[in-house]
Amino acid sequence: MNSTIKQDFFLKPSIQVAKELLGKILVHNTDEMELSGIIVETEAYMGPEDRAAHSFQNRRTKRTEIMFHEAGYIYTYQMHTHTLINIVCEEIGKPQVVLIRALEPVGGIEKMIEFRKNQPISNLTNGPGKLTKALNITMESYGKPIWLPPVYIKEGIKPEHISSGPRIGIENTGEARDYPWRFWITENKFVSRS
Repeated sequence: MNSTIKQDFFLKPSIQVAKELLGKILVHNTDEMELSGIIVETEAYMGPEDRAAHSFQNRRTKRTEIMFHEAGYIYTYQMHTHTLINIVCEEIGKPQVVLIRALEPVGGIEKMIEFRKNQPISNLTNGPGKLTKALNITMESYGKPIWLPPVYIKEGIKPEHISSGPRIGIENTGEARDYPWRFWITENKFVSRS
């Protein structure tokens, strides 16, 4: 049994957490079964100084409120028709998050295929909106602790090599667009873009 990642794991800058999450396993225990995947791609958002972060300039809204709380809580938000899952990092007052961008499917793959309307395995979880649909993670997870079921992270594998590059889909953010704060397991075929 892989041990669950504890809250203090997230009490670090999001860039460090984003790298250290690679190889860990994101799990959703549903009534029917356990759906899970290895985290193969993440993005760090560094808070008030990061123009691409929802908490840029300490912008505090109903949507971003959880970012200003303790580390280790889930920050979900909607983008178009997709739910995206982030984990709050750092100490209170430093509203940083890590976006989980892609997974390598592990548990409950048949159910994931059903949730993703018969997409091939290669296209099930290779993007932040795809992985939440596949694992049936919804806005109901907002503000919940990531170290307790039903949605939690546990130990997994240690990546041999990690690559980094600019984050994706953050136009109109000036130079923040080019920061190499997206991390992925090198040559993993489930990464959204390598």
